Amino acid sequence: MDEPPQPPPLGTLLVDADDRVGEFRGEWAGLWSLRPVAGGTEWTVRPEDARPATPEQRIRALTARANARSRGEYL
Repeated sequence: MDEPPQPPPLGTLLVDADDRVGEFRGEWAGLWSLRPVAGGTEWTVRPEDARPATPEQRIRALTARANARSRGEYL
């Protein structure tokens, strides 16, 4: 049986199986918790369904966060 992937450092940007980008927030009951970069409700993913965000995905997510902040949205 393969070992489950080790959790990344908190705040690492990951992409789930549905191509949603989220910030790694922690592990609970064998699942990883991700939070949308521009704010919103956290969701959980199986570790094997998450991968590091590409540079393009990181830039897009961080730009969305900056835009949300400039609009005064709660993050």
